[in-house]
Amino acid sequence: MDPKVVILLFLGAIVILLLVGTPLKPVRFIGYGAVKLIIGALLLFALNAIGSSFIHIPINLFTSSVSGFLGVPGVLALVIIQKYIL
Repeated sequence: MDPKVVILLFLGAIVILLLVGTPLKPVRFIGYGAVKLIIGALLLFALNAIGSSFIHIPINLFTSSVSGFLGVPGVLALVIIQKYIL
């Protein structure tokens, strides 16, 4: 799929959700989890960009969920696991 189409679909979904509202708690929970996953992926991207010479952590569903839900301590835990265990 073309990236422009994907971005337009996401923007359209956001606009529809803003106009209609989400009174359902499960939808809000799924949105909260999706935001955390995106934040985790961005944290890992920043870590890989800054520490490209000494550390590389792959960005996948597991690592982005750990770094997203745990924050900076989760990223540090992934770095320690990468350096000393794997």
